[in-house]
Amino acid sequence: MKTAIVKAPSIISIEETAKPVLASGELLIQMRACGICGSDLEKVFGKYGKPSMRLGHEPSGIVLDVGSNVKGFKTGDRVFTHHHVPCYSCHFCKHGNETTCEKYSETNLSPCGLSEEYVVPEWNVSHGGVLNLPDSMTFEEAAMIEPLACCVRAWSKFEYHKDDSVAIFGVGPTGMMHVMLAQSNNLSNIFCLDVNDFRLEFAKKFKVSETINPNDEKKMEKIFTHTGGRGVDLVIVSTSSLRALEGAIDIVRKGGSVMMFGVPPMGATINLDMSKIYSKEISLLTSYAASDQDTQEALRLIASSKIDVQKLITHTYPILDSQKAFDHAKSGKNAMKIIITK
Repeated sequence: MKTAIVKAPSIISIEETAKPVLASGELLIQMRACGICGSDLEKVFGKYGKPSMRLGHEPSGIVLDVGSNVKGFKTGDRVFTHHHVPCYSCHFCKHGNETTCEKYSETNLSPCGLSEEYVVPEWNVSHGGVLNLPDSMTFEEAAMIEPLACCVRAWSKFEYHKDDSVAIFGVGPTGMMHVMLAQSNNLSNIFCLDVNDFRLEFAKKFKVSETINPNDEKKMEKIFTHTGGRGVDLVIVSTSSLRALEGAIDIVRKGGSVMMFGVPPMGATINLDMSKIYSKEISLLTSYAASDQDTQEALRLIASSKIDVQKLITHTYPILDSQKAFDHAKSGKNAMKIIITK
């Protein structure tokens, strides 16, 4: 079977890997769709700050084989599979920090989600890491469950109210998911900031308040005019750019929140005026990945059409063209979400 592997910096190799041998508690899945996300790009083109270099953690597919001890799944089931599942009993899990659980990072799809076939480990199968898909949901839509779940988790970490304002730095696929979540949660003024003209034009289709290039000298004026001179209630930094984090501190209101959502490169540093953060009483928050509880909520949002992720899918590539797909995703040229298919 064919598997996409990081061969060298910026190089993806499609290699023939041995067909997995299934243990009694495992599932064998035929990958049908798998999205490319920012952490995948960082693994291929950057310096990823986490230990795993496996590609593809947004897969959906069909159950090909079922271990003898598996209950609740059968051959032919259409499923989403989460790559990591926490223990829910350790100190971190009990404090709502499931994605920092030691077990979480140990539970991986094998060889990875970006493979024609892959194994879901027993832990994931038995702890809610596999979700049956409704017939109405396409595999491409199901491949959006994991990134939406990451966004859902971020929104659980800060307070917001009806008609609050939000600025989103980086309106790629997850940035646009944050736009849709803001709209579904009845926030009013939504500002989208990006250096990519295609993505700014794309965001306009969602009837946001303003689309702004961060290099625009009047960006502060535009935002403060719409917010009574206060600044925005919430800023979501959905990009790895640390300049965006600096910009977020400038435009958030006193007492507002800044969510650092994008994946920074390993070793990334920044100089911030902490007196400004202190005196403005800014809450600086981070959110890493998603638990299977978040994926269940994401599936519900997609299945109910409350969040229409299909609008974000602009390109699909077969697994044999993974290098082209990743190069395209890195460039962001005329693209939003890119999906790799079998």
